[in-house]
Amino acid sequence: MAVHIRLMRIGKRKRPYYRIVVSDQRNARGSAYLESLGYYHPMEKDTPCKIDMEKYNDWIGKGGQPTLIVKNIVNKIKTAGASN
Repeated sequence: MAVHIRLMRIGKRKRPYYRIVVSDQRNARGSAYLESLGYYHPMEKDTPCKIDMEKYNDWIGKGGQPTLIVKNIVNKIKTAGASN
């Protein structure tokens, strides 16, 4: 079973809000998932994203493949944490 770490859209029309989830690659974007790792809210200015890095690293260690957007979000969080 190939596992992907990806975004799941849960927002209204023209107000996107995403959960960062771990799911089987065969499942649709909005269907069942194995675990929720955090959220991404692109319209928010203060804290647009939050992710549990411990769980994220655990899933990466188990062979989970993050999508390109999730990789970019994680890199932003890591660089923001390093600069503080």
